[in-house]
Amino acid sequence: MKTLTALFTACLIGLGASIAHARDLGPDEALKLRDAGTIVSFEQLNATALARHPGSTVSETGLEEKYGKYLYQVELRDRQGVDWDLELDAVSGQVLKDHQDR
Repeated sequence: MKTLTALFTACLIGLGASIAHARDLGPDEALKLRDAGTIVSFEQLNATALARHPGSTVSETGLEEKYGKYLYQVELRDRQGVDWDLELDAVSGQVLKDHQDR
């Protein structure tokens, strides 16, 4: 029973640690990071995402800090009505993920 309790406790600690590593950043904090030059401008990040899907429009964006990295989330809708989810490194502007939303 002690082994099971220890295993359960370790799982809870691990789950708590993984949750604590990701947090959404509010607009004020995001603007401070942009103004300090820590992250690329939102216009540039959006332009990078839109270049991947020409003719698309941005439907939603968000900035989060995950494992010490700033990640910019962009949701696009293309001319055919297909939704796309992209994730960019907010510091370098590099596209990390680009997939169709299902």
